[in-house]
Amino acid sequence: MLDMPTIREDLKTVYDLAPNPALAASMQAEYARMARVVSPADWAIHAPYVAAINALKKERNATILAHNYMTPEIFHGIADVVGDSLQLAIEATRTEADVIVQCGVHFMAETSKILNPSKIVLMPDMEAGCSLADSITAKGVAQMRAKYPSAPVVSYVNTTAEVKAASDICCTSSNAVQIIRALDAETIIMTPDQYLAQNVAAQVPEKRIVWWEGSCIVHEQYTAQDIRDFRDWNPDTRIIAHPECPPEVVAEADYSGSTSGILDYVSRERPARAMLVTECSMASNISDAHPEVEFIGPCNMCPFMKKITLEKVLWSLHTMTTQIEVAPEVADKAQLAVQRMIDLSAVSA
Repeated sequence: MLDMPTIREDLKTVYDLAPNPALAASMQAEYARMARVVSPADWAIHAPYVAAINALKKERNATILAHNYMTPEIFHGIADVVGDSLQLAIEATRTEADVIVQCGVHFMAETSKILNPSKIVLMPDMEAGCSLADSITAKGVAQMRAKYPSAPVVSYVNTTAEVKAASDICCTSSNAVQIIRALDAETIIMTPDQYLAQNVAAQVPEKRIVWWEGSCIVHEQYTAQDIRDFRDWNPDTRIIAHPECPPEVVAEADYSGSTSGILDYVSRERPARAMLVTECSMASNISDAHPEVEFIGPCNMCPFMKKITLEKVLWSLHTMTTQIEVAPEVADKAQLAVQRMIDLSAVSA
């Protein structure tokens, strides 16, 4: 666990991180991207960190990859690339930076390291985990193979490097249907998200999909009755659900898609009111780009994603600590599964 009081004191000896309204006022271009959801007072607190991190990125030749669930000050203030798991994986293969800072959760940083073994990959907080990644091990994959010996294993990117290495190919919520359809097999094992697997199965009825019984602590909380009640109270609201939600929730929604799919849907449809049935920061991060859309609750917060803060990013870049390492024998096998996903997604797109 990070010793945050000591980290704060150490950072203060090098950087002026006191709230600075004058500096905040000089950084209006950055603030404009988040002004609907970040108050001027909060921006005065964030601005010194954003300025210090952006300067340090240049010094270190570093790039910041940020998932769509990051808080607005990270998503809009310091990120060089934003997106869902697939987009971040692809961009990790393209970067010319010497250092990658992963603003997301641990498995994402592992994926970046797997795809960039010679680069330094920093994870600002090693405790930023994932309930899905924690729900399965390589032993669990072996158990599924024993039960369905001829079936290929498709593992969600929300898994550890060891699980990826034990799998045939990876997928994300944005390409899972493409991956499943492209595989030359009648029965396919999907791990670890049971709800993603069930939602994919509904779209690919020609395949027999069997799954591991894992789930996301954010998306499993939603119920179909919640959605029906909300629609009764707000009949004109467009309901948009992530496919990690239970199938009965997805069935009640107007649209279901990955975080990138949700962004595309809102940009294309521009509903007057929208409820995003996913992690809280999604609506915050797209609200300034779509001022004509009123985003309303409910939402659930991912406690793991929220472990990543500006303070921890600055500390990670300043000290070059919290570096991700993956054993070569694991990384080589995992790289095959991730690269197969990227290659097959490009062919199937």
